[in-house]
Amino acid sequence: MAKGYRPVDRDQPFLLPPDMRQWLPESHAVWLVIEAVRLLDTRAFHARRKTGGAGAAGYDPDMMVTLLVWAYANGVTSSRRIERLCQQDVAFRVVCAGSVPDHVTVARFRQQFAETAAGLFAQVLVLCARLGMGQVGVVALDGTKVAADASPGASRTEEGLRKLAAELAARHAEADAQEDALFGKGRRGDDDPGGPGTRAGRVAAALASLQEERGARERDAGRAARAVEASRAGAPVTGRPPAGSEAALAREHLARVRAERQAAAAAWHAAAAAGRRPRGNAPVPAEEHVLVRRARTRLERAEAREAARAAGSGKKGPARRNVTDPDSRLMPVRGGGFIQGYNPQSVTSEDGLVIATRLTNTAGDTQWYQVMTAAAARAAAAMAAAGGPGDGRIGLVLADAGYLSGANLTCPGPDRLIATGRRRALEEAARAAGPAPAAGTSPVAAMAARLATPGGIAAYRRRSHIGETFHGDLKHNQGIRRLSVRGLPRASGEWAFATAVRNLRKAITSGHLTAASLAALAR
Repeated sequence: MAKGYRPVDRDQPFLLPPDMRQWLPESHAVWLVIEAVRLLDTRAFHARRKTGGAGAAGYDPDMMVTLLVWAYANGVTSSRRIERLCQQDVAFRVVCAGSVPDHVTVARFRQQFAETAAGLFAQVLVLCARLGMGQVGVVALDGTKVAADASPGASRTEEGLRKLAAELAARHAEADAQEDALFGKGRRGDDDPGGPGTRAGRVAAALASLQEERGARERDAGRAARAVEASRAGAPVTGRPPAGSEAALAREHLARVRAERQAAAAAWHAAAAAGRRPRGNAPVPAEEHVLVRRARTRLERAEAREAARAAGSGKKGPARRNVTDPDSRLMPVRGGGFIQGYNPQSVTSEDGLVIATRLTNTAGDTQWYQVMTAAAARAAAAMAAAGGPGDGRIGLVLADAGYLSGANLTCPGPDRLIATGRRRALEEAARAAGPAPAAGTSPVAAMAARLATPGGIAAYRRRSHIGETFHGDLKHNQGIRRLSVRGLPRASGEWAFATAVRNLRKAITSGHLTAASLAALAR
């Protein structure tokens, strides 16, 4: 048994070794992050900094990038908490080499992610490829919802935004009158009540966004009405039908084909009744004619697509815009309810590397399938060119039912499995599956039949692990449940930066990024 206690001498002059590299063991992950950032090209961050002027020297952009990478890797996004950890946490002190950037400096540096994060994401992807990551034989596309730096309570309808704008204008007019009484007429030159960063500016931006959306809807409705009128007049619609007109055009086509077949049948029967020998065999009823059946199928598909788009839009009631972040939208979330946020889309490789990502402000996923698979194909080619595994071609894309559409099933690109329903329902249908569909069936029916095969079931079961693990890791382990900046450009930059950090974390935790592998790349 010990005879006493170790002395507690807080007056000793130095508690840590004089060499900062002795503060943490060589195996600590912070050293890997520091060396990894040194291998990246950070000229884009340096180009936004100014040196040589009056005032104190600024912080090295390389150090600031490393600091934010380490902070985001540890689930710290608050600039004030980052400042506090630079004083209290040994790893943060090592990254900053003893400096303590204040929270304003951190927040201002983060604002440039809108211009620099996409390049950083691409460089980290190439770095991971050079380390042997990026297996793209099977990839998964998945979307999630992430909260914006805004409250749903700040959303307003167009009428509410107009009322708020009038209140702010009256408030500014009252303030101007008071300042005129104090300082004389005219502005003092130190206020900007209508600037883009002010509340009045955000209200104006939200109102302009709603007006633009309404104008786009009215233009689409006008084009759709003109296309339907032209179809009724017998003029064929060439090219892609205008938005919102597909079902109406299919309905007109069905009515025209049905009328033609009914007229042909009536003419045949009239000729037979008159004793003339009609040409051809006796006609089948119009509803059973092959052309009418095809037109009816076309109408059913068009109505199903319009219903899916309406359900995926998440719109209930009049359109709204958020006063705090006009680019964010009310997004439906799993389990019911809504959040004010964005809908990121990500393509993940077999080994858990995000090879393409994009932050969107649309609630539905369907329209992003072709965009994201094209971006993933470009990323796979770039990774292969950098020495990554494989030949740079994606073998199979897995996606859930949110991406289901005839266009997405038939567009050019890699082979794909897109669910036609929930996985449990798909496997229940597979157990009771009948014969394979006949040739010429719809793409959706053909995909459902493929998903009912043992190979289709086995392949699609991998989608959840590949596609959803990344979003769970980013939200629950890295703590990125809410963005810290506002506006789609800046929020997109922060999301791309957080995703790049997650790829770097994945490289470290999977054992690909080590001190030895970094030394080999640096040679």
